[in-house]
Amino acid sequence: MEIPTSSLLSLALVLLFYFVLSTSADIQENFVQCLTSHSVNTIPISQFIHTPNNSSYTSVLESSIQNIRFLSPATPKPLVIITPSHESHIQVAIICARNHGLQIRIRSGGHDHEGLSYVSHVPFFVLDMINLRSISVDVETSTAWVQSGATLGELYYRIAEKSKTLAFPAGFCPTVSVGGHFSGGGYGFLLRKFGLAADNVIDAILIDVNGRILDRESMGEDLFWAIRGGSGGSFGVIIAWKITLVPVPSIVTVFRVPRTLEQNATMLVHRWQYIADKIDKDLIITTFINMVNSSEEGNKTFEATFRSLFLGRVDELLPLMQKNFPELGLVRSDCLEMSWIESTLYLYGFPNGSSLDVLLDRILVPRMSFKIKLDYVQKPISEIGLEGIWKMFHEEEGAPAMIMMIPYGGKMSEIPESETPFPHRAGNKYHIAYGVNLEGVDFSSRYTDWTRRLYSYLAPYVSKSPRVAYANYRDLDLGQNNDKGYTSYAQASIWGVKYFKNNFNRLVHVKTMVDPGNFFRHEQSIPSV
Repeated sequence: MEIPTSSLLSLALVLLFYFVLSTSADIQENFVQCLTSHSVNTIPISQFIHTPNNSSYTSVLESSIQNIRFLSPATPKPLVIITPSHESHIQVAIICARNHGLQIRIRSGGHDHEGLSYVSHVPFFVLDMINLRSISVDVETSTAWVQSGATLGELYYRIAEKSKTLAFPAGFCPTVSVGGHFSGGGYGFLLRKFGLAADNVIDAILIDVNGRILDRESMGEDLFWAIRGGSGGSFGVIIAWKITLVPVPSIVTVFRVPRTLEQNATMLVHRWQYIADKIDKDLIITTFINMVNSSEEGNKTFEATFRSLFLGRVDELLPLMQKNFPELGLVRSDCLEMSWIESTLYLYGFPNGSSLDVLLDRILVPRMSFKIKLDYVQKPISEIGLEGIWKMFHEEEGAPAMIMMIPYGGKMSEIPESETPFPHRAGNKYHIAYGVNLEGVDFSSRYTDWTRRLYSYLAPYVSKSPRVAYANYRDLDLGQNNDKGYTSYAQASIWGVKYFKNNFNRLVHVKTMVDPGNFFRHEQSIPSV
């Protein structure tokens, strides 16, 4: 009897499915056996290994997925998750992964915009740094050692425990972990005064592809240069960073001033572009834009909120604002004086007077699904250009969208493009990040399409040749490496030059020198050539 072709096809698919399952199970079992057999007896790794057979697996996997569109059942899952508590666990994980052909994904806080710290389309395991988050602050030398699994909130909290006049210039989201943040650059409200987080890193501890533990002296200046802005997951596993803490006044001044379209928001945003990168570097004024409920019932309106940190008292700020940005109409009642550590909460959006303990929370509720892009603006966008953006916000997909404008200038213009891999220095007025944030896992492709259409609309108004981007705002639309096999320099440069400009060449050179077999890789890792 002849068997129908459709039945043969179905049988082949079933057999292939079971073959893949069997192969994956074998890889997982052999990998775990390798880990346990090579583990240091005094610090066994077994309790830090999580497989799908363990009750802890799902909770550990999901605990640091900050972009919850990657909680979908269709998202590829790791064969194993390792939550190391000691550097020896990382060493054995690297050795066993190389022996058994597993790809490594390194997760500090899980904020990678494309999920690359915990998602892969080839067999992989996740090295989750959550147990490596100690922080040691030395007030006398104004330095600190911070492990990669620590969050910015934890870092800020520990600094404030020791000093009210020391700070660190990093991001404003407290649940972002330092591992990925420092690796890509790391900007925040102090960037105009002190530059990026990566600009203030003075040493690091890294485990390389051969399992060696290296500091700045032993890794050499080329590799130390590469890890401070060259993006994570390319050069090794960075366990800890030594950072320089920066001086801040005991009292700073902040404000959050919202203005709707009816309150001349378009004119204010347009005017902001001319002054935000040129004012005193003790002052930063950012702009956050979204749709809000109108005073007319059932209608929506566009709102721009100007958020500011000034390293001084309100009596100094008011004349500075009157001179540079009188159109905003800032008055004393708009301003609050507080400590720097309190400002980190207020500027993130917490109510004034919130407990500092919220900085120790690793997850903020609710977590969101999002797709975000980022551009650099070098000439002010015209009012007509801005109005075209606002028009897109009135589309259905634009209702949950947001725009964030962060000004540069100040210290950012003083640091040469080649000082670190992060090249976006002088000549950039501000960066503009935009996209859609939604509650829930159901993130329709139409929201991604809307974000891409806004990206296309902005083309005449942003940087060109190349149209540059920021590595910490990962965007696979820019291009990606091959999942398997060799990725050429030409292919990787499609996205690499956008993130790193001319620094991409040096990054590839360093990568080829320290990881010639390209063990540390992902869709946008620096390739070996």
